[in-house]
Amino acid sequence: MIGYLALGSNQGNSLEILVGARKRLAELPQVQVLASSFLYETDPYGPVAQDDFLNAVLRIETDLEPEVLLAQIHQIEADFGRVRDVHWGPRTLDIDILLLGDIKLETPSLTIPHVEITKRAFVLIPLADVYQEEFLLGKRLDQWIEETGDRQSVRLSEKVW
Repeated sequence: MIGYLALGSNQGNSLEILVGARKRLAELPQVQVLASSFLYETDPYGPVAQDDFLNAVLRIETDLEPEVLLAQIHQIEADFGRVRDVHWGPRTLDIDILLLGDIKLETPSLTIPHVEITKRAFVLIPLADVYQEEFLLGKRLDQWIEETGDRQSVRLSEKVW
C-alpha cells in the first residue's frame, strides 16, 4: 500500500538527520521510498519557542501493519536522539505517518489519517510535491493549504537532499 510520512528536524544538523532518516526508512524490510518532497524551512508549530524546522514528506510503499511501521519509526527517531519530553517542542527527528493506503485507524498511539494533517501547512505543502491523488479527505490539497492560512510560514529551502 502507498503511504506518506512527514519528517521534521530542528536540532543538530537537520539536513544530515533527514537524509539519514530517509536512508534508514528505505532500508526497512517491506518499505520502499518512492518519492521525496523538496525540503522546506518552516516556522515552529505550537507554543514552545524554538528554532525553525526543516521539513519534508516521503511517499512510500509498504505492506507493514501500521503499528509495526510506527514501532520501526520510533526506533529510527530514538537512534537519531529523539527525546519525547516537551509536546510540540524541539526535536532532532520527528516522523509522522500521515496516510497509509485506505486505512482509517484510531488507537491511543496512532491515528491515520494523521489527526492534524489538514491543519498544518508545513505538512501539506511538502505533501503536495509527492501526493498522487486529486483529493485529500474530500478536498483538493491546494484548498487545504489555503485554509491553513499559514502558507507564508513554509519556505522552500535551498538545501537539497
